[in-house]
Amino acid sequence: MRAPLGIRLRDAAHRLELTYDDGIIITLPAELLRVLAPASPGDALGTIVPGQTVPLIGGKRLVSLLAAEPVGNYALRLRFSDGFDSGIYSWDFLGELGREQSVRWRRYLRLLEEAGLSRE
Repeated sequence: MRAPLGIRLRDAAHRLELTYDDGIIITLPAELLRVLAPASPGDALGTIVPGQTVPLIGGKRLVSLLAAEPVGNYALRLRFSDGFDSGIYSWDFLGELGREQSVRWRRYLRLLEEAGLSRE
């Protein structure tokens, strides 16, 4: 996917909004972006993204975005209110997440429940 024309933090930074030249707008919740952050192998307890292992973490319902900084022409580095700032989110991944947001959100909630974790 190509880079968006506009990148905005919305709703007191609980959402990332990406606007594309064809009029498409993708809005992604900070919580979902945080729990899908790239991780080191071995940290994983669940797979929320098919083919990609990420750590299963709870307690991120109130996390917010502090900054979205472009990384070259291919990605964003997102800084979160919980101190996490090492995730690099490619344009392809963000576009995919926009298309599959509801499926991945349901999978995340199911894995949290199975692990006995909470969003709180």
